[in-house]
Amino acid sequence: MSLAEKKLGIDRVVFIGRTFEEYRAMFNLNEKYLKGKKVLDCASGACSFTAHALQQGTEATSCDIAYKFTAEELEKKGSLDLIHTMNQMQHVQEQYVWKYFLSIDDLTEHRKRALKDCIAHMKKNPEAYQYGALPNLPFQKNEFDLTLCANFLFMYSDRLDYAFHLEALKELIRVTKEEVRLFPLTNLSGKISIYLPQLLEEITPLVKGTEIADVPYEFQKGANQMLKIYV
Repeated sequence: MSLAEKKLGIDRVVFIGRTFEEYRAMFNLNEKYLKGKKVLDCASGACSFTAHALQQGTEATSCDIAYKFTAEELEKKGSLDLIHTMNQMQHVQEQYVWKYFLSIDDLTEHRKRALKDCIAHMKKNPEAYQYGALPNLPFQKNEFDLTLCANFLFMYSDRLDYAFHLEALKELIRVTKEEVRLFPLTNLSGKISIYLPQLLEEITPLVKGTEIADVPYEFQKGANQMLKIYV
């Protein structure tokens, strides 16, 4: 267990998530592509992707450092985090594109639904929610066909250094046998991560190929591309 994990407390976890529909748009996914695949969502937080994907024939697993805590603890924490985050959104609305979400109230409803669906599914299917933290995941080599990483790497370039990004990417590649997709490529300021060019240079020899692709989703201004890594 890392020092960060040892120090982890419920107050240090921000437990907010995206809906299954958002994932489909963020990663440009469709039902035919997902059908029958074994998919990892990491770091998944309060996202409802796994809950809905499993119902539609995808063998999905969520992994997050937050799953150290019980569903009941996370439900309470997620509700408080949502209130705080939506209050903060009032001051930074101009940094976002209000098309997918029509208003802060609309955004709030989506986030509430993601949390509700995630927690309800977690309580009934705890095995689908695995505790783990990058860059050391509790999975075997090539265990998943597809791995999704949303709103974590690149976004926190100011808090997570280059070495962490590189090791995390290598770990996502290790547990995947077909494709890794990451969204977005921007940091919290809406700028493309300064780490991206060097990361692409370093991982290129390790994989079959990489591609930066546009997606039909933009909430934070400028965040409308994903990285596809063909393993």
